[in-house]
Amino acid sequence: MATNRQEALPEVESGPRRRVWCKAPGCRIELTDPISRMRGLGPEHDPEPRHTSARFDIDQDAIPGL
Repeated sequence: MATNRQEALPEVESGPRRRVWCKAPGCRIELTDPISRMRGLGPEHDPEPRHTSARFDIDQDAIPGL
């Protein structure tokens, strides 16, 4: 049984990063944050909240009867 092995690609120098712009209407700022670049929206236009800490408090009503 023969094994086919793929040869490693030669070292290729990476160039500068591709520039990504905010997709919000009327806003064309360049995005530098990795999360912003992935989502295509700046932090001020992103509807999903971002939290800097791993833990945060959420206000919740008490469960009735407990």
